[in-house]
Amino acid sequence: MEVINSIGRRKTAIARIYLQEGKGNILINGRDLKDYFTTSILQYKATEPFMVTETGGKYDVKVNLNGGGVKGQSEALSLALARALCKINEEFRPALKAKGLLRRDPRMVERKKFGQKKARKRFQFSKR
Repeated sequence: MEVINSIGRRKTAIARIYLQEGKGNILINGRDLKDYFTTSILQYKATEPFMVTETGGKYDVKVNLNGGGVKGQSEALSLALARALCKINEEFRPALKAKGLLRRDPRMVERKKFGQKKARKRFQFSKR
């Protein structure tokens, strides 16, 4: 089996993954999954597509992650893994879709506008 690459995004985080058959090693920016995502919730969220499709220790994953915070990065990795697993086997698609793992979350931080403190917050108004 050749290397399958895929991309996942969430907020400003971008995950580029390279998936191939192996023993289940996940390297993120040269570090192990448990070293990169320290909490069990983030580790679960990142590897959720493997649990849904029951392909836990079958594939090695090399990940390039940048941008955003740790939660956005774990969700970007989850989307990239789900897309790559769909490329491998199209039968995984209904199970992943039912869990909502193939949906790209479009919510982003709203930009700050000029003449205002933040995106929606104004400067204090003084009538006199």
